[in-house]
Amino acid sequence: MRSVALDMLGEHGIERASVDPFAIADAHRRSVERRARGFVLGMPSPGRCFLRNPLLDGHPIFGRNRPLGGFLYDRFGLSVAFTWRAVVLASAVVAFPLLVRTVRTSFEEIDPRLEAIARTLGRGRLGVFFTVSLPLASRGILAGLILAFSRALGEFGATIMVAGNIPEETQTLSLAIFQLVQLGRDPDAYRLAAVTVLVALVAIWLADRLSRRPRSKSVALR
Repeated sequence: MRSVALDMLGEHGIERASVDPFAIADAHRRSVERRARGFVLGMPSPGRCFLRNPLLDGHPIFGRNRPLGGFLYDRFGLSVAFTWRAVVLASAVVAFPLLVRTVRTSFEEIDPRLEAIARTLGRGRLGVFFTVSLPLASRGILAGLILAFSRALGEFGATIMVAGNIPEETQTLSLAIFQLVQLGRDPDAYRLAAVTVLVALVAIWLADRLSRRPRSKSVALR
């Protein structure tokens, strides 16, 4: 369970630092490039196998005998493949499209007139972003993080290929359920599956509540 907590914590740290600027810029561009990028991000894992599949992003690149993995290990002493870092990497890459779509939608729903009014009052781009855009999209960002969290809980294929199934190190909930079934411990597997389903249902409920715009805000915009 320690690896599960590290998985979720690292995933959210990576995604919060990388997804917001990407989603903001993406929400304000109407071009063929944006549509193509959205198509690639939304493709299921088999369709991304040569584009952004975590199996290709992780094991062949971050192994100690590979250029990038060897550099990280020789220079900083960091091992990625078959460690908790690989679990974080696999979960973040797999959950990234879901997070981007949710965050992008939240920024697209912002009334551009509000940002224009802030600019006429002397706010720069950063000021408009931090005082207008980000607060209005905060509920959507939080909903995206919750959905990404629930998606990462069920990740299996990328994690077992990049990080393996090492108890107390890289074993996540889905990998633990798989191992319990293989060992014939079905009751324990059912209990873990029930916990996973419960967490997923709560996450979906919270994301749905956060995605709904409060009535007071909609009335104010009118």
